[in-house]
Amino acid sequence: MVPRYARPAMTAIWEPEMKYAIWFEIEAHATDKLGELGVVPASAGKALWDWWKTNPKIDVEAIDAIEAVTKHDVIAFLTWVAENVGDEARFMHQGMTSSDVLDTTLAVQLDRAAAILLEDLDKLLAAIRTRAEEHKYTPTIGRSHGIHAEPVTFGLKMAEAYAEFSRCKERLEFARKEIATCAISGAVGTFANIDPSVEEYVAEKMGLAVEPVSTQVIPRDRHAMFFAVLGVIASSIERLAVEVRHLQRTEVLEAEEYFSPGQKGSSAMPHKRNPILTENLTGLARVVRGATVPAMENVALWHERDISHSSVERFIGPDATITLDFALTRLTGVIEKLLVYPERMQKNLDRMGGLVHSQRVLLALTQAGVSREDAYRLVQRNAMKVWESDGALSLLELLKADDEVTAALSEEQIEEKFDLDYHFKNVDTIFARVFG
Repeated sequence: MVPRYARPAMTAIWEPEMKYAIWFEIEAHATDKLGELGVVPASAGKALWDWWKTNPKIDVEAIDAIEAVTKHDVIAFLTWVAENVGDEARFMHQGMTSSDVLDTTLAVQLDRAAAILLEDLDKLLAAIRTRAEEHKYTPTIGRSHGIHAEPVTFGLKMAEAYAEFSRCKERLEFARKEIATCAISGAVGTFANIDPSVEEYVAEKMGLAVEPVSTQVIPRDRHAMFFAVLGVIASSIERLAVEVRHLQRTEVLEAEEYFSPGQKGSSAMPHKRNPILTENLTGLARVVRGATVPAMENVALWHERDISHSSVERFIGPDATITLDFALTRLTGVIEKLLVYPERMQKNLDRMGGLVHSQRVLLALTQAGVSREDAYRLVQRNAMKVWESDGALSLLELLKADDEVTAALSEEQIEEKFDLDYHFKNVDTIFARVFG
C-alpha cells in the first residue's frame, strides 16, 4: 500500500489493529457459543467480552514480539490475549484451527472493502449520468481504429460508460456475496472437535454466510472470482481514462481534465496541460489487474490446505482494494470536472469535408437501383478525393458533380443524406435502455 494512492476508510480495514479486532470478535463469539453448548464454562465468553469493553488498544508491538518467538501469528495473538484476560482465556480457540480465524477475517475484510467500492461506484455512476444528460445531443465524431467514422454524441459516450460501470456494480455485488463466507470447522474441515452450530453462530454475528464445505480453508475459487471482478472494474476505469486522454490530445482537444489555478504541467515547458490524472488511472488499473493471476493461482492448494496462498493474499487483499478505491474516487473527480468543448467537437466533425455521411449516400444509391459494388465505387472515388485534400474538398459538392451519382439521385436527395440530426434519431431509445 502506497499512502499517495490510499484513502483512510479503506486503509483502516487492513490495519493490524482492525485485523486483530476481528480475530478477537470471532474467537469471543465462538467461545460464547461453546459456553452455551457446555463445552466450556459460560463465564469464559463473558470474561473475554468484559476485558474487551475496557481494553483501550490492541498492542500490535507486543503481539509482534511474541510472534518473533513463536513464528506463528495466531498463537502470538492468543498468547497476548491470555496474558491480558487471565485464566478464562484458555477456553479460546477450542476445536478451532488457525484458518478458521484467518479465512473468516479475510472474508469480513473483503466484504467491508466491497461495501466501500460499491459506494464508490454509485458516486461514479451519478457523475457519469449527469454528464451524459448534459451532453445527450452534443454532436461529436465517432471513431473506429482512431479514424473518423460516423457522428455520435458525447452523451452517448457517457451513456456507454454508465452501462459498463453498472455491469461492474452488478458483478461486484455478486462477488461480495460469494466471498462473505465463514468457516469455523476445525482441522481439515470435518467439525471433529467443534460443533457446526458454532460456525453458524459466528457467521450470523459477523454478517457472513456459512461455508458449505471448507476443507481446512475456504475454497479459493471464491477469492479468485472476487479479485477477477476487481480486475474487470480496473479495466473499465482504464477504458474511460484512455478515452479522456485521447480526447485531450492537442490535435483533438474535444475534452480535457480540469486544470486548476496554479497547476503546473511540465517542469520544462510552461505551456503544458497534461492528462496526468487519467494517465495515473491507467497505471493504477495495471496494479489492480496484477492481483488477478496470483488469485487464480491460489485456487490449487495441496489437499486440504497449504499456505502458499497466505503470503499472496497479504499483498493483494490490501493493495487491490485500496488502489481500486482510490482509482474510482479519482475517476469520479475527473468526470465531474471534465472540461468539454462542443465547438471543437463540431469543428473536428466538419474537418473532413462531409466524409462522415458516406454510408447514407451508399445506401441511397443501392435503394435507387445501383448495385452495391457500383455504389461503393462511386462514393469511394469521391471520398478519396476529399481524403487526399485533407478535407479541403466537399464530398457533397463532388457527389453533386458526379454524373453517375446524379443519374440515380437528385441533388435534393443527395443533400438530404448530409443531415447531421439523422444520426441522433435513436438517442432517446438508447438513453431509455441505459437509464430506464
